[in-house]
Amino acid sequence: MHSQTFFQKVTNGKIDLVQLLLDLLAETGADYCLIGGLAVNAYAEPVVSLDLDIVVTIDNIDRLCAAAINQGLEVVTFEHSVNLNSPKSDLRIQLQTDLRYQNFIARSIAKEVLGYRMKVASVSDVLQGKVWAYQDTARRKSKRQKDLADIMRLVETNPGLIETLPAGIKEELEK
Repeated sequence: MHSQTFFQKVTNGKIDLVQLLLDLLAETGADYCLIGGLAVNAYAEPVVSLDLDIVVTIDNIDRLCAAAINQGLEVVTFEHSVNLNSPKSDLRIQLQTDLRYQNFIARSIAKEVLGYRMKVASVSDVLQGKVWAYQDTARRKSKRQKDLADIMRLVETNPGLIETLPAGIKEELEK
C-alpha cells in the first residue's frame, strides 16, 4: 500500500484533502511550509496524525481561504489559526497565523511526507515550533505530551539539536 493510500484510509478521506490543499496553494501562489507533527515525520520515523499544521505567507491567507471555500471546505477562524475542514475527511488542516512562524517559510525545503512532496520547515524550525507548543501551558496536557514526544523524536534522529533546547525541556527528556 502506498503512503498516500494509507494516509487516506487513516484520515477516512473520501477526498484527497492534502492534494487539494497543495493544489490550492499552487493556484493562489501562496508560499508555505509544513510545521507540527507531520513535519516531524519528514525528519524522524513517521507517526500518523489527523492534524496538518502549516504556515502560509500571511498576505495570502485570505486568498487561500476564499479558494478553499470555493472548493467546499469549511473555514473557521481562531485567535492564532484558521482551520480548513471537510465533511469528506477526518484530516484537520490548521493554518498557523502566529507571526513567529512566518520566517520558517524562507528556510523551508521540499521533502516527502507520507507520500506527498511539499515544503517543510527546516528541522531546527520544526523543533522550535514544537518547543513553543510544549511551553504553551494553555494547551491541553495531552497535546503538550505529544509535543514533548515529537521533540524527543527529532532529538533522537538529530542528536546535535539537544544543545538548542531550553534546560527545562532537556530535563524532561532525561526522565
